Amino acid sequence: MSSLLCLITDVVNWAVTVYTVLLIVYAVVSWIPDLRGRWVDYLAGLIEPLLMPIRRVIPPIGGIDVAFLVLLLILQLLIRPLVAHAMLTNCIASY
Repeated sequence: MSSLLCLITDVVNWAVTVYTVLLIVYAVVSWIPDLRGRWVDYLAGLIEPLLMPIRRVIPPIGGIDVAFLVLLLILQLLIRPLVAHAMLTNCIASY
C-alpha cells in the first residue's frame, strides 16, 4: 500500500511541476504575441479553467491580471509542500 501511495505522490508531484512550467509558458506567450499559434489555444484550455475562478474573486488590478500570480503561489506555497510531506511520509519513511 505504501508503494502505491508513493507512486501517487510521485505522479502528483510531476503534475504540479509540469503545470507550473505550462503556467509560466502561458504567461510568457501572453507577453510576446509573436509566439502565438494554434498550440496556445490548447495551452489556454489547460490554464484558463483554473485562472477563471481566481479572476472572479480577485479581478485585475489596474489592468494587471494577478490571477496568474495567485495560482502560482497556491501551487508553490500550498500544494507543493503538501506533496513533499506526502512523499516524505509515504516514500522515504518506507525505506
